Amino acid sequence: MIRPILSDLTVDIVELKKNPMAVVETVGGMPVAILDGNQPVFYCVSAEAYEALINKLEDIELTTLVGDRRDQGEIEVSVDSL
Repeated sequence: MIRPILSDLTVDIVELKKNPMAVVETVGGMPVAILDGNQPVFYCVSAEAYEALINKLEDIELTTLVGDRRDQGEIEVSVDSL
């Protein structure tokens, strides 16, 4: 199966198993594709990059929700009922 490698950096899974922290330190926080038999099996990203990715996905979800609700009518609410 031919699959794209969506990272500038790659490492074989054997090297990752030998010393995972050495790989993390070597890539300096950049995403790295982990290869098994020259095929990407997963991507390793720093905690900071993962958190940024999750935040971006949440922003996209909220933007979609706002767009979906934009044309809904207003609901009258009394402060006393809150």
